[in-house]
Amino acid sequence: MEKDVILTRDGLKKLEEELENLKTVKRQEVADRLKQAISFGDLSENSEYEDAKNEQAFIEGRILTLEKMVRNAKIIEDDAVVQGIVSVGCTVTVKDIEFDEVVEYKIVGTVEADPMNNRISNESPVGRGILGHKAGEIVDVEVPAGILKYEILDVKNG
Repeated sequence: MEKDVILTRDGLKKLEEELENLKTVKRQEVADRLKQAISFGDLSENSEYEDAKNEQAFIEGRILTLEKMVRNAKIIEDDAVVQGIVSVGCTVTVKDIEFDEVVEYKIVGTVEADPMNNRISNESPVGRGILGHKAGEIVDVEVPAGILKYEILDVKNG
């Protein structure tokens, strides 16, 4: 059985746009590069041909991956979210008690995770640790470096 891919509506839209671009634009670009490389003659020592074949394989693999993700997408609906409870799709403000540091995270599915932009996965240690909790609670989050204590300051749904 294939695993559900948890996404926000925006995340699904981005995947569908990437898939469409790969199918319509990138495939054609690589096909044109292949035709041009073949026109150079001897394929055994043709680096342009090898590069284009490698890119074609990557694109086809990515298309298969995206199609599978879209097929197994489970959209997190705003109305399915319990107000004030940390869940996928929420924006959560937490305070690291030890370092007295406040951070805001958007909880997303693994596919949409982008820690550099404070979009953390529901399967990450912090994401998993705060799921199901609400503002005012202090939670212990197990991370590779040990246990962190977070106070959940605010939960915004949607």
